[in-house]
Amino acid sequence: MNHFRESILSLITETSANLPSDVRTAIQKAIGAEAEGSRAGLSMSTIALNIDMAVDRVAPVCQDTGMPTFFIHSPRGADQLFMQQEIMEAVVEATRTGKLRPNAVDSISGKNSGNNLGCHVPVIHFEPWDKDDIEVRLILKGGGCENKNIQYSLPAEIPGLGRAARDIDGVRKCLLHAVWQAQGQGCSPGFIGVGVGGDRTSGYELAKKQLFRRVDDTNPDADLQGLEEDILSSANTFGIGPMGFGGKTTLLGCKIGKAHRVPASFFVSVAYNCWAYRRLGILVDPETGAINSWQFRDNDEIKQMAEGEGIPLTGREVVLEAPLSDEVVRSLKVGDVVMVKGAMHTGRDAFHHYIMHHDLPEGVSVEGGVLYHCGPVVLKNSDGSYRVTAAGPTTSIREEPYQADVIEKLGLRAIIGKGGMGPKTLAGLQEHGAVYLNAIGGAAQYYAACIKKVTGVDFLEEMGVPEAMWHFDVEAFPAIVTMDANGNSLHREIEADSAHAMESRG
Repeated sequence: MNHFRESILSLITETSANLPSDVRTAIQKAIGAEAEGSRAGLSMSTIALNIDMAVDRVAPVCQDTGMPTFFIHSPRGADQLFMQQEIMEAVVEATRTGKLRPNAVDSISGKNSGNNLGCHVPVIHFEPWDKDDIEVRLILKGGGCENKNIQYSLPAEIPGLGRAARDIDGVRKCLLHAVWQAQGQGCSPGFIGVGVGGDRTSGYELAKKQLFRRVDDTNPDADLQGLEEDILSSANTFGIGPMGFGGKTTLLGCKIGKAHRVPASFFVSVAYNCWAYRRLGILVDPETGAINSWQFRDNDEIKQMAEGEGIPLTGREVVLEAPLSDEVVRSLKVGDVVMVKGAMHTGRDAFHHYIMHHDLPEGVSVEGGVLYHCGPVVLKNSDGSYRVTAAGPTTSIREEPYQADVIEKLGLRAIIGKGGMGPKTLAGLQEHGAVYLNAIGGAAQYYAACIKKVTGVDFLEEMGVPEAMWHFDVEAFPAIVTMDANGNSLHREIEADSAHAMESRG
């Protein structure tokens, strides 16, 4: 097993940077379904280019590499303690080289371990089997889509769909609602894995395991296969579309498994996965630890996804350079495409909580500035400077309790994130003259290329790389106005319209 750690490192690198063949096929179909020049079309063009850039750079498709989760089948006599230790060493190395973002934080203190090791991290599931090879499967599922996982206990009243009984129609109502509630916050178009039955914990595990099925497979249970096809068809009439901007493709795959349960419980557990569906597997020689073969890899997996050199622009894009004025901001309206240049600052969960009770460091001002909801992958150069290797947006709704107050306190004029924000932020944008700009979720390589320089960082030691306040100089950074300073919100409109569409399918 001398080569086992090397094999795991290859698995991590490939999973992070190069999407599986079946996922690529599904995304390619979605690209063709959306009208060129539409918001959905712009999203899919950016996604396609980002996929190509990740392969070329051998860098994360999405900056949020999630919680590395391994499912391992091992033959009799395999040394699981050795494999566990080698996996941990490979995770540390992958984090050091930027293939994984350091994501492991203490649940109480919030302290980042810096190497993706911690209590129960990485997640490793061992199961025996009667084959000779060792099978190692890895899924990297980001926090944005993980937060849109949902579990139902039947019977229940499902919003917009009514009573869901303990039958297949009840399960159907749960799944329609599960797709609807994700909106653009889970980086649609997405995939869902579903576990019907089990208990609360095993149901979620079963749901996540369904994400290791091929997108194009057929469920051996005829009833479940029919339900998978029904959900896929129905969800794509909702009009949520890529990034929640509206469009024809909301769901790219639905996979359902079932487990026996106790009579008192009927759980429907849903694992929602974003378009950046990162899961691969390898079969490993039990003597050498070398890779014998790859799973989810077809012969044509490296075909270029994008057409042309960049995303299509119309010439009507608005260039925004901080400091922004009230007049410029209030002239923007929902649907405008903007290109941000100049100074940009990051701020996520820990930053928003901190700044509610403290001031910025002395000498730091963001008056009239742009705040980016982003937890980048950042590496340190030999000369002490920093370079950003992945920098897509994080889900903004987590900052809803704070955002309006932070805008007022810091004098911000623009917030960039994904998935939109709620009524408190919308009111704050209108009152203080600011806008919300939706970047394309998961496009970590595309946006990293827009960052020309890291000009500084604050709170790095206290908060860790993803949560620190990074200061960037950016150029030609594209985003779409989805909440303006005049009280308009595309997210509110899409949510309402898609709710009516869901109810009509119920």
